[in-house]
Amino acid sequence: MQKEAFLRIHGGFRLEGEVFAGGGKNAALAILSAAILTEELCVIENLPMIDDIFAMRDILQVLGAKVEFSKNVMRIEARTLRAHAVPDALAHKLRASYYFLGALLGRTQEGIVPFPGGCAIGSRLMDQHIKGFEALGAHVYEDSEGISVKASSLRGSVVYLDIPSVGATINTMLAAVLAAGSTEIVNAGKEPHIVDLANFLNAMGASVRGAGTDTIRIKGVPKLHGCSYAVIPDQIETGTLMIAAAATGGDVLIRGALPTHMEALTAKLLEIGVRVDDTGTGEDSIRIRSEGRPRRVNFKTQPYPGFPTDLQQPMTALLSVADGVSVIQETIFESRFRHLEELRRMGGKFTVKDRIAVIEGVEHLTGCPVTATDLRAGAALVIAGLMAQGVTEVHDIHYIDRGYEFIERKLNALGAKIERLERIGPLEIAAGD
Repeated sequence: MQKEAFLRIHGGFRLEGEVFAGGGKNAALAILSAAILTEELCVIENLPMIDDIFAMRDILQVLGAKVEFSKNVMRIEARTLRAHAVPDALAHKLRASYYFLGALLGRTQEGIVPFPGGCAIGSRLMDQHIKGFEALGAHVYEDSEGISVKASSLRGSVVYLDIPSVGATINTMLAAVLAAGSTEIVNAGKEPHIVDLANFLNAMGASVRGAGTDTIRIKGVPKLHGCSYAVIPDQIETGTLMIAAAATGGDVLIRGALPTHMEALTAKLLEIGVRVDDTGTGEDSIRIRSEGRPRRVNFKTQPYPGFPTDLQQPMTALLSVADGVSVIQETIFESRFRHLEELRRMGGKFTVKDRIAVIEGVEHLTGCPVTATDLRAGAALVIAGLMAQGVTEVHDIHYIDRGYEFIERKLNALGAKIERLERIGPLEIAAGD
């Protein structure tokens, strides 16, 4: 009989103490894909031990790479690639499987990836990825099953992205670093994990300049070499911990965080009355201190350096108990307010029209069984459970496990009371027993 894991959260406990932010999921996914661009050994450190990373390990092994993974470090040697197609079952586990299109195209001039999986948060088209591949000289074939790319050779070109797509920027970078000549990606994404990928590629001997700006310039090289590299801290896990501390009236020092990546969230937390200190405790630390009910605030999600769409859901959980009415505009994904239905079951008051949510703050939430609809929705429900009166059960936590390394352990170390349980029919057991 199949077991269902869930989190049982006893609300009302203040978070206090120190916690370390884990390695960046989004940076790691791009970097692991890039490791097949060389035949030599790459050692990737500070990886989060999460389901998406395990799926990437499995894909690398199927493609023929030799992989060892333990204690947040993965050793990858892709001297002999025996395949150029990602299997359906693995591709459907995560969105980032599509990065192997660019990496395989760059390394072997051909690749096949079924349409990727991931969270159902709205349409995420591949048109900008295809535009980048075709500009470099690849032929792209798309059908109902997925996308295949092939080229007799790749040559640098100017790639104008219609929108600053993170995925298209990364895929074009992966394909271009070994292409002949120079490539410019105009209207490129600026996210920290794009910069981290560029730094990794440069550590392998690539020539990538301008990452983090509108225009990335790549001078193709004939060969890349292996290297050791540590992934940056996770911007979204850091933000989730910041919001959780604020939601519980806590006092939490987050180590291993990069304050410059958190400026958009920091500005909004300051606006609602939370104290955020990113000086005096070390440049890799952020301290969150909160007392009393948060004030209302308005914001809209935007590409980096704007407010991240991945933190919109956790932030709306916090604002569900704010003093006043908050207005949130989601400009990135059209289906990213589905979690509000679950928060409504806990007593939250919301109205949603198109991509705008109006949140009427209530004095408190009440614990009840809720279901995660995607990764960041799951994080939002955990935060809601921390604030709520009584007990909250969060189900479908496989979404949460895709992006957070045992989130309950970090929160419990700060004073939360969360149990990971498994249900078999009417019986419950502690996970791992």
